[in-house]
Amino acid sequence: MALADTAERPAFRGTAPKLDWLHALKSLRRLLNDKEDTGQVFEIMRALNGNSTARAYHHLLATPQGGRIAYERAEFAHRLMDDAWLDSLPQGSVGAAYRNFVRSERISAEGLIEISRQGAPAVDEPHPYAWMGRRTRDVHDVWHILSGYHRDALGEACLVAFSYAQTKGLGWALIAAGAALRARGGKQYPYVKAIWQGYRRGKATKWLLGEDYERLMAEPLEGARRRLNITPATIYNAIPPEARDGSLPTAA
Repeated sequence: MALADTAERPAFRGTAPKLDWLHALKSLRRLLNDKEDTGQVFEIMRALNGNSTARAYHHLLATPQGGRIAYERAEFAHRLMDDAWLDSLPQGSVGAAYRNFVRSERISAEGLIEISRQGAPAVDEPHPYAWMGRRTRDVHDVWHILSGYHRDALGEACLVAFSYAQTKGLGWALIAAGAALRARGGKQYPYVKAIWQGYRRGKATKWLLGEDYERLMAEPLEGARRRLNITPATIYNAIPPEARDGSLPTAA
C-alpha cells in the first residue's frame, strides 16, 4: 500500500484532528522555561501533530517488515521496563548504551508513559494509530542513543529537530523552532547550527519508526549507526558539555 494512497486518511476516530496553535504556543513557552516539564511536550504533540501518526502507521505497512510489526503490535515499553532483558543485551550494543543511559540519568520508560497519560485517556486505546503513537513515544530515548544527543537543553533541541525530520509532526517542528529562536542570543557557540544539523541528520537517516527495535537493541551501536546512515553530531559534540544547557536561557 503506497503512502500516497493513505496520506489523507484521518488520524483517529474517523475525523482529522484540528490544530490548536494557541495551546501549543502556551505549552512551548512553559517547556522552554523548564526543559524537565516533559508533560508540555505531549501537550504540543496533541495540539499539532494532526495526521502524522496515521501517516506513520501506513508508512510502516508499506515497509518490508512493517506488516509483521504492525500485526504483532508489540508494546516496546514492556521490553524497556524489563531489567532482566536489558541486562542480557551485550556490551557495546544499542541496548547496553540505552541501559547505561537511563540508569545514569535515573529515568525510565515507565515514567515517560505516566506523563503521556496525563489528560489523554486515548493514549492506551487498542487502536492501531494509538499503538503507533505509543511506539513513537517509547523509542524517544533510544533515539537519544542512536543520535548521540544527551539530555541537556541543546541535546533535546537537536533531537526534536531530528525527530521532526523523521516524523513530519508539526509539534516537533514548533519545539525545534522555539529552541532555535531562544538560542539565537547565545553568540559564543553555534547553538542554532547544531539544531539545524539535527534536522539534516534526521532527514538523512533511514526511517527509524520502521525498525524492529528488539533486534536493533542487540546490534553493535556503531554498526547500527552505519547501517541507518546516522552521521556524527559534529557541531553538538564540539560545544562543551557545560555550555549546552546555556543554549536555552530562561525567559524573563
